[in-house]
Amino acid sequence: MKSAVETLNPTRVRLTVEVPFEELKDSLDAAYKKINQQVTVKGFRKGKVPARVIDQRFGRGAVLEEAVNDALPKFYTDAVNEAELSPLGQPEVDITELKDGETLNFTAEVDIRPAIEIPDYSGIEVEVDAVEVTDEDVEKSVEQLRERFASTTPVERAAEDGDVVTIDLEAKVDGEVLEDGVASGVSYTIGSGELLDGIDDAVKGLEAGGEATFTSELKGGSAAGKEAEVTVKVTQVAKRELPELDDEFAQLASEFDTLEELKADSRKRLENMKQYDQATQAQERVLDKLLELVEVPVPEKLLEDEINTRKHNLEHHQLGQMGLDLAKYLEIQGKTEEEFENETREAAIKGIKTQFVLDELVKQEKLNVNQEELTEHLMRRAASSGMSPDQFAQAVVEQGQVPLLVGEVARGKALAVVVEKATVKDTNGEIVDLEDDEDEAAEAETSEAAADEKAEEKTEG
Repeated sequence: MKSAVETLNPTRVRLTVEVPFEELKDSLDAAYKKINQQVTVKGFRKGKVPARVIDQRFGRGAVLEEAVNDALPKFYTDAVNEAELSPLGQPEVDITELKDGETLNFTAEVDIRPAIEIPDYSGIEVEVDAVEVTDEDVEKSVEQLRERFASTTPVERAAEDGDVVTIDLEAKVDGEVLEDGVASGVSYTIGSGELLDGIDDAVKGLEAGGEATFTSELKGGSAAGKEAEVTVKVTQVAKRELPELDDEFAQLASEFDTLEELKADSRKRLENMKQYDQATQAQERVLDKLLELVEVPVPEKLLEDEINTRKHNLEHHQLGQMGLDLAKYLEIQGKTEEEFENETREAAIKGIKTQFVLDELVKQEKLNVNQEELTEHLMRRAASSGMSPDQFAQAVVEQGQVPLLVGEVARGKALAVVVEKATVKDTNGEIVDLEDDEDEAAEAETSEAAADEKAEEKTEG
């Protein structure tokens, strides 16, 4: 076999391959064997029909077609490996010549990873937000915790802002009650904005047993986005009472004995969370600077596929779960379709460039992924997906996505190498030590989880 490569553009090549006919022998034998199992010829046992009889009865062309279809993937792969190419997607193959007993010639056009030269990135400088936690931030955090320990007491009066009402709902569209438009015993805090627009004004002033009708656009369900006539009936009004902010509350809501200790812990957790956000911001801004330094051609077919994938995931997964279509989503976002198309294209281009550049860095820096790193990444991905680590790992293996996870970890390590060499300052001009930020982030996650567990235990108690 002989092959040659023609560069059509920085991201696409044409392979020209010439295969001597004798190299088709194995595929021809396999073709005859396959056809033998599929046909019946009088006078011959099944599977024992001679090749000359198959040629006579069914045509040599059918055999050649079967053999070429069997052989092409191997010859294409051999040509790719010989040229040391990194193809993207499936090739467009064209058989240019097929002479029985002489030769098979074909061309294959395919997108490839562009050759990328990574320049010196040690001089990258970025600015990130300073980590600042105000007394107001602490008070807000403690107040949110206080809200979680609020109690309710039924009252015999008209509902007011902040009250918790128990309500029954019935929604009609065009005079017809929706199958999924009826709900009973719903608990709602007036002013929370967690239900339908207009419900606060409807229930305020109503006592238990009172009802009102209002018009609102449905946010979900079978008639999402449509105007509905909603009837709400109040079955109970309860006053919401918050615990006093004192040492007793600190003991109820946490492992601390005093309110001051609780506030100090809240400040520390907020600092940790902001340091995590700061580290994330640094990574994003360093990546943007790195991409500015590197010339990265983007294959058009790959870009088109990436754009379509992003649109599909948005429309059929994210928006579908919210009961929205694309038109409604754009209306809520205040964007035109053209703006959406441009933003999606820009995001897709950035995503492709990021992968190309970081993959090149993985090779350049000779980075490897060990089992511990892969397991840690799998655990994080499992947590974000809502699956157990075992379930997520099984799904990854069954879908053949282990190499994808390895790639994600490797690219993360490549970006970390760049960030480590970058100069990161906050808005106060102070140098940021991102290793400390990572440690604090881990501590923040642990502390936050412990706080949530404590609150859950106290609430159940």
